[in-house]
Order: sequence, then structure tokens, then C-alpha cells
Amino acid sequence: MAEALGWLALALTLAGLGWAAMAGRAVWRLAAAAPARAPALPASVLKPLHGADPALAANLAATLGQRHAAPFEVLAGVNDVADAAAPVAKAAFADAPDARLLAGGAVLGPNRKVSQLIHLAAAARHGVLVIADADMAVPPHWLTAVTAPLAEPGVGLVTCLYRGEPADGALWSRLGALWIDWQFLPNAALGEAFGQAQGCYGATMALRAETLAALGGFESLVGLLADDHALGVAVRRLGLRVVVAPVIPGHVQAEPSLLALARHELRWLRTLRLLNLPGYAGMVVTFPLVWGAVAALLLPGWGPWALAAGLAGRLGLALAVDRALGRGVRPGLLALLPLRDALSFAIWGFGLARGTVVWQGRRYRMDRDGGMIEA
Repeated sequence: MAEALGWLALALTLAGLGWAAMAGRAVWRLAAAAPARAPALPASVLKPLHGADPALAANLAATLGQRHAAPFEVLAGVNDVADAAAPVAKAAFADAPDARLLAGGAVLGPNRKVSQLIHLAAAARHGVLVIADADMAVPPHWLTAVTAPLAEPGVGLVTCLYRGEPADGALWSRLGALWIDWQFLPNAALGEAFGQAQGCYGATMALRAETLAALGGFESLVGLLADDHALGVAVRRLGLRVVVAPVIPGHVQAEPSLLALARHELRWLRTLRLLNLPGYAGMVVTFPLVWGAVAALLLPGWGPWALAAGLAGRLGLALAVDRALGRGVRPGLLALLPLRDALSFAIWGFGLARGTVVWQGRRYRMDRDGGMIEA
């Protein structure tokens, strides 16, 4: 039995090498593509806020500082006037005439982010709406890159992938950013390259107000955890395309503890499992280093070679992604790769079981349709 498991681990290691090679190429092609620079469309950027993350002020400043040739406004919202994000947003918007903070407003459903979006969309002045998470660190051309494709016939929604950026020097924030860089981004880029991902990534979503109205508005999403996925599905059902723009903003990770990191990633993974169980199961090949270590324990002859191959494959992918993103070699972070992969594998394993998730300090369970029920 042990030997059979060893041979299985060896096979998964080899499959993982193929995945790593293809995923690295997919990230490289995405990063090398030129984002759209025109036309510039008037847009309202909607930013739901919750809590004062360390990089919030800088992220809001980057959003306000977009080099966009058309008029745009930034609307931020908090559910509670006492939310710690409110004074940060007020300070950031103090000298910005086209920026407003909307505080309070009725909570319209279990998804409090979507509840905020309902209020923000009602206050928007422009016909293009751009939903942007508070933890997005966006480059100056981001707004044009994610709105220009909407001028093309048949495009209903534009989204984009993102890189990881630690908010501080804490180990857990760094590990969270590395999960995005070396696990999420390669998987998503490869899925998009094969046309299988059918993604709609909630960190950035741009669509016309008339398209949103045809879908029933944000009100149709307020009971769902995976509101971004549901929005993409609804747009495609209208016969419109969802486009992934080749711009890669930073997703700022602020993880104060191992528990916070694990809860964050488990929420993402359990949501993915609910939406696409075959795809989730297929992630088993994305851990060649782990499977190489298993083979090394169980196969005295071939096992050490499997471990070496798994390590080489994962290091090669990490280096390829970092190079594609314009980063140099980061020896200190590369040393964290075995820990990061072991943690990723453990959380993926926990995600195989149905359970609850924690979001914005509340615990939810999900029904089979993605509906949120507070646990």
C-alpha cells in the first residue's frame, strides 16, 4: 500500500511539473500583453470599505491618481459610520472634488459588500461602474485598461487578475502575498489561457450601468457569497463577453496571524469548491513539491529524484512569475516556498470538506446555490 501511494505521489509530481511549465508561460503572456490605453470612458469607481487596513490610505490615493482622460469619480462606502475606514477615506478625499464617502445605509442582505454596492451604484453619476476592492493597489493606467474594452461590441464586463503585495513585514502577510503570486495567479492565468476558467475576479469588475440593470442590479447578488462569479455568469447569459484585461494590480495582504491567514484562504477555496468541484479537485496536481516529498518518504529509489524534481518545478514557477511581474530574485521569500506549499496543501485539504467560512468577522455556511446563511 505504501509503495502504491509512493508511485501515485511520483505521478502527481510529474503532472505538477507539466502544470508549472504551462502556468509560468501563461503568467508571462498575461504580463507581457499591452493593456488598452483608449478610449477613456467616464466612470464611477465604487469602493466598499470595511476596516482600516494598513495600506488603505495609499490604495485610495492610487485610485484618485488615475491617469484617465475622461471624467471619473470615486465613491467609497461603509456600512457603519463608526467603521475605522471612514476617517481614512475622509482624509483621502478631503481635497478631491470628485470623491465621496457614503456612510450608513440599510444593510440589505447577508453580503454586506454587495449591500454597500447597491447604495453606491444608486449615487453614481457615470454610465460605467467599476467595482474595486479596498485592498487593491492599482497602477496609474488601471482605470483606462479596465474600462476601454467596454467600448467593443459584445463586451459586457471587464475584470483583471492581480499580484500579491504584503501590507507589512509580518510572516503571515508575506505568506498570504506569496499564495496569490505562486498559487492563485498561475492557476487563474492558465485557466484563462485555456478558456476554461470562465472567471470574474471580484477585486476589479467594470460594466455599464445598463448591463447591470438588465441583470436585476446588485440586488440580485446580495444573498450570495460568490457575488463576483454570479455576476460573470449573469453577464454571459445575456450573450455578452467577460474580458480579462492585461493589467495586474496588487492585492495588499494584511494577515495578523496564522489563523487569520488560514480563514482568509479557506473562504476563497471553499467558495471555489462550491462553484467548481472538478476544478478544485484538479488542483491536486499543483503541489509537486508536496508530492515529491511524499514520494521521497515512500520510494527509496525514485523518491529522492521526485523530491528534487518537485522542488525544481516549484522554484522555476516562482522565479518565472516574479520575473514576469518585474521583480528580481527574492532569496528570502524563495526560502519560504516549502512552508508556503505545505500550508497551501493543508488548507486545500480542509477545503475538500463542506464547512463554514469567516468573512468580515462573521461566520457563514453556504447552501448549494452559493447563498449565505449566518452560522
